Amino acid sequence: MLPKFIKLRASFSLLNFNFISNLSPEIEELRSHVTKFAAEEVAPLADKADEEGKFPPHLWRKMGDLGLLGATVDPAYGGSGLSYSAHCMILEEISRASGGIGLSYSAHSALNVAQLQRHGNEAQKKKYLPKLCSGEWVGALAMSEPNAGSDVVSMKTTAKKVGDKYILNGSKMWITNGPVADVIVVYAKTEPEKKQHGITAFIVEAGMKGFSRGKKLDKIGMKSSDTGPIYFDNVEVPAENVLGEVNKGVYVLMSGLDYERLVLAAGPVGLMQAAFDISREYCNTRQQFGKPIGQFQMMQGKLAEMYTTLQASRAMLYSVSRAVDAGNITNTDCAALIYYTSVNATQVGLEAIQCLGGNGYTQEYPVGRIMNDAKLYEIGAGTTEIRKWLIGRQLTQ
Repeated sequence: MLPKFIKLRASFSLLNFNFISNLSPEIEELRSHVTKFAAEEVAPLADKADEEGKFPPHLWRKMGDLGLLGATVDPAYGGSGLSYSAHCMILEEISRASGGIGLSYSAHSALNVAQLQRHGNEAQKKKYLPKLCSGEWVGALAMSEPNAGSDVVSMKTTAKKVGDKYILNGSKMWITNGPVADVIVVYAKTEPEKKQHGITAFIVEAGMKGFSRGKKLDKIGMKSSDTGPIYFDNVEVPAENVLGEVNKGVYVLMSGLDYERLVLAAGPVGLMQAAFDISREYCNTRQQFGKPIGQFQMMQGKLAEMYTTLQASRAMLYSVSRAVDAGNITNTDCAALIYYTSVNATQVGLEAIQCLGGNGYTQEYPVGRIMNDAKLYEIGAGTTEIRKWLIGRQLTQ
């Protein structure tokens, strides 16, 4: 039964739905290529990758060959020079095929590569971006710690200047791509007594002496995205690997969060589309009381709600992305966007399980995986509660 739904996700056309995105013909043409890649290369691996709890490593090179890994990076450094709307579209399509693979893609392209593009100096860009854009290297961002999640500036990892190097000590937790990353943007305190004004961003290579990785985390969702802790035991990082300015790490961090939330918000939209695809087909084929269950008004009502939620989320996603492309970015809108798409994706995932009834509660159908994947977006890149607090604070200043 399952292969039927894998095929469904590949063949069900978005052309009837994505008019609401109002994207340029060039991006829509790119969408057709990304959709084809996701259908042929990602979707067939989604269930196996989830079962094995491992990202299919060969996909890095394939995504690099398509120019997806450096979507917004300057072509001079191996990127594609695309807009943020295009970057969102890419993540939406990959996430539609696999939430976990989409998450790892976004951690590489939006959290690591995009930070290097925005804040790296010329030497750093030339050294790191070409191999990150090609897929030869995998990227990650290390910010959170076991006791510093939402309160990230309370981090304990330190970086002490010794000659022309910094000595890093500490640990980071919940790092997407951490178990496999080659290049990691790491935040550490260079002057702990200055609190948030004493944090610096560093470019750390996994081959540096003293760097190690912990056991991969056994998550309830996003299983095909490699996640785990990383450790620093007197890791010597050259001073030339400071990203941005010394003690200006919070600026690097916060200036990137809005872009990261924007792009990451596309993941839930892709998951909603997948959940809707499966639910719609199931309701039109599953028969009870002598007719398809989609003929019953209660099920029609569910599909109507799922469709409306999906399309409202998609409309907001691309409305904000087009504003960002035009140079208008606000942390309120980016936080509101990922808050809205993430909570909606969890709800649409739950409704998809309900549409499939007993089948939805089994591993034979992917709706359970989709719902578990969606829940991550209410936690990562700032919890739902932190997003609501941020939005509310901005609206009452």
